[in-house]
Amino acid sequence: MTPPSIAVCGPDPAPGKQVEAQAEAVGRLIARAGAVLVCGGLEGVMEAACRGAAAEGGMTVGILPDLNRRRANPYLTYSIPTGMGEMRNTLIVRAADALIAIAGEFGTLSEIAFALKTGVPVVGLGTWELSKAGGHPVDAFVRATTPEDAVAEALRLAASRTV
Repeated sequence: MTPPSIAVCGPDPAPGKQVEAQAEAVGRLIARAGAVLVCGGLEGVMEAACRGAAAEGGMTVGILPDLNRRRANPYLTYSIPTGMGEMRNTLIVRAADALIAIAGEFGTLSEIAFALKTGVPVVGLGTWELSKAGGHPVDAFVRATTPEDAVAEALRLAASRTV
């Protein structure tokens, strides 16, 4: 049986040591669960998550925005250069059974939106709040307060997917 692929997305650079520590813990927990970590392959949250996964012997896949593998973070098992820029975010989502968004800027928001549009479950850890016109909140994805909750929920949602 193929292990689940859990995408981790978040900003580069990470907006502080707490977010970096959360991302590293998420990576460790994904690896301990035997899942594959998929990310954008660069620094910040992506590198911290990969560092955590690598420390546990986990598999990490980075889908890079450009063609230069040398820009990839050193904790990747595999790097996939795309030359697609930010459009590679769609590939990250398509490669995932679930997505964990940690903190985030507009690139993270694009991954959240594409995941929601295509039915990939999203778990947010200190990330975007969504609302529609008029300020009406949208309860579009699961919110977690700890790395443990985020990974447990992502694994549960990945296992319940029918695609």
